[in-house]
Amino acid sequence: MYKILVFFFCLCCWNSLFSQNLTQKISGTVLDNASNSPIPFANVVVIPLNTVTATDTLGNFTIANIPIGRYDIKVTAIGYEPYIEKEVEVISAKETVLTIVLKEKATVLDEVVVQPRINKEAALNPMATVSAKMLSVEEAKRYAGGFDDPARLVSAFAGVSSNVNNNGIVVRGNNPKSLQWKFEGIEISNPNHFADLAAFGGGGLSALSSQSLANSDFFSGAFPAEYNNALSGVFDISMRTGNRTKRENTVQIGLTGIDVASEGPIKKDSRSSYLFNYRYATLSLLQSILPKNSGGVKYQDLSFKLSFPTKSSGTFSFWGIGLLDGSGQEAETDISKWETLTDRQTQDVKQYMGAMGISHKYFLNKKSYIKSILATSFNGIDLTTNQLHTALTFTPENKIKNSTQNIVLSTFINTKFGTHHTNKTGFTATNMRYNLLLKEENQSALQTLVDENGNSNLLNAYSNSTINFNDKLVMNIGIATQLFSLNNKYTIEPRLGAQYQINASQSFSLAYGLHSRLEPINYYFSKNSAYGNNPINKEMDFTKAHHFVLGYDYSIAENLHLKIETYYQNLFNVPVVKGSSFSFINLQNDWFFNDKLENTGKGKNYGIDISLDKYMTNGFYYMFTVSLFNSQYLGGDNTWRNTRYNRNFAVNFLAGKEWQLGKDKQKVVGLNVRTSYQGGDRYSPIDAAKSMTNQQVEFEEDKAFSKQISPSFTTHFTIIYRKNKPKSTSEWAFKVLNATMFKEFYGFQYNYKTQTVTEHRETIFIPNLSYKIQF
Repeated sequence: MYKILVFFFCLCCWNSLFSQNLTQKISGTVLDNASNSPIPFANVVVIPLNTVTATDTLGNFTIANIPIGRYDIKVTAIGYEPYIEKEVEVISAKETVLTIVLKEKATVLDEVVVQPRINKEAALNPMATVSAKMLSVEEAKRYAGGFDDPARLVSAFAGVSSNVNNNGIVVRGNNPKSLQWKFEGIEISNPNHFADLAAFGGGGLSALSSQSLANSDFFSGAFPAEYNNALSGVFDISMRTGNRTKRENTVQIGLTGIDVASEGPIKKDSRSSYLFNYRYATLSLLQSILPKNSGGVKYQDLSFKLSFPTKSSGTFSFWGIGLLDGSGQEAETDISKWETLTDRQTQDVKQYMGAMGISHKYFLNKKSYIKSILATSFNGIDLTTNQLHTALTFTPENKIKNSTQNIVLSTFINTKFGTHHTNKTGFTATNMRYNLLLKEENQSALQTLVDENGNSNLLNAYSNSTINFNDKLVMNIGIATQLFSLNNKYTIEPRLGAQYQINASQSFSLAYGLHSRLEPINYYFSKNSAYGNNPINKEMDFTKAHHFVLGYDYSIAENLHLKIETYYQNLFNVPVVKGSSFSFINLQNDWFFNDKLENTGKGKNYGIDISLDKYMTNGFYYMFTVSLFNSQYLGGDNTWRNTRYNRNFAVNFLAGKEWQLGKDKQKVVGLNVRTSYQGGDRYSPIDAAKSMTNQQVEFEEDKAFSKQISPSFTTHFTIIYRKNKPKSTSEWAFKVLNATMFKEFYGFQYNYKTQTVTEHRETIFIPNLSYKIQF
């Protein structure tokens, strides 16, 4: 560690012999946030340079010869609220391209000072009222603990918690599987590497690369009507459009692998563009500091987007994302070294996930546009586990061979009827195709729990209106509906939100929504010999929840923002096992569960989320979040208990500082730190006597989740050194996950030598020294 810090210090102190004034262009488009139509003749100001330009008739602008550094971009237009884009970074290698949306004033009042909206204070979706935050790609690259993984950055938001070893997103005490991942407008499978192994909805690192993503939205409750089949939250992710005028490339090499990205015009003097990003990673170089068998972990992912604007037929986009994973472990052949079950197991895991589609956006007129998507989303897992016996022979333990594919058609029309009313109405039809096989050992043979090959349809429709009564009161009113053709279960879901602007710096918001989500498809086809050979859970209904949120926003100063939200969630229709403490609210990675379920369970989550954001000024920023919550459930035995994810509290503090060095500030040194302190997961007490008799971990299920793991304290940091040259920008970075070496809790194991149940804890400490060049 000392040598690495000295290395960065030397880089900071070294000055170029031939320093020169480096500049770059800032370009972009200014749009109406309700109609998406361009705003001509808007004023664009670069602060503090006070360089001014205006958009053309298509809403486009370009400002040349901007010295490298960070700037605020202020945009104003007649009839619209002023807007400030904060922390815009200008480097020498790549053009800075922005898309800025302005909100039209509902009324025109003389002699009233309107405080500019700041890009970090609200979601990109104009129909979001509460519990929504924009995910900045620039922050995903910069914040400590992110590892260029947007999912890990989200875990620092108020109302969200996660673990070092697993980026499963726990939103307000809900199971990570309740979160919906949305990519380019459609729902996709879990986009994490090694997804659903440690916990459903989680994985190791995301396949979503900050190199290719646009700013996106994250919702933690009471989301607008367009978001269906989501229970706890929505991660609404978009890819940016590649540079249409200049070819730009990025290559990054580090201890964990390589990352290559490129973008530019497809054809010279054309508005079409391409963008792609490819990553390949192996943890073999870090084998000595990672858990056993981690060295065999390899993964890769690819994302791309092709954009084809036309003169009269709208804009066509072809996009995609995909990942491939491989891992496994070997059994210990020296019997004397056997301590736990994993020592005797050999396992091979292969996984893949992908999505690709064609999108079309067409303006019917200046007030309306229609967007349609035809896409497919797919994923698969092939897992085999064998167990070694004292005779050094293997017997099969379990087998998973699942593949699913969704074919999706989605379309909506967005119409701005006037200053006071905007409506978005659409539908999505999803054909769900599946080939499922799950087997588990039973009396030295594999018993088939699921064996299904078929397809079903999920249909949903929605309509949502934003009504601006005046510049103080805005309401979002919507309704959504879903139908699942497998069992003809349906749901009708009202959504309502209101925001009242007290004055230029303070506002209150209130929202309600009924939300629902299907459970993982394999559980609908579970078989149990006690109930015959037919699927026993085919009639399972949607799990549902009422969300209530009350929020308060206060812009303490231009660069300091406070947000407080209190919420209550009432979950119902939750699948449970009659007479048991079991509930799908606590489902973790139980692939081989095959009991009969009924939708009689309940749950409740309530708490308060507080965020204090200090936006970057003079190179310094910080973010402080506190979440206090309680999460309980009612199982099949009609007893209220803590949920597995009732951590009660989560506290995060992020801070960073950038220094611009050199005669012309062509060098940047950045230091970013994040600390997290959160309550541990809940667990059931160990039944020691039964565990010893059965030689495996057994729990006292009548006291389910009455115990709690000790709180975790983790620290991550990032050091970067960036140097701008006339045609390239290079960056050295040293990023560390879990610098404090906290031992993550993995569960319990039965130790054959001591004949006791022990906690399984391991230290996940991942350092990554990398070099990146952009040119």
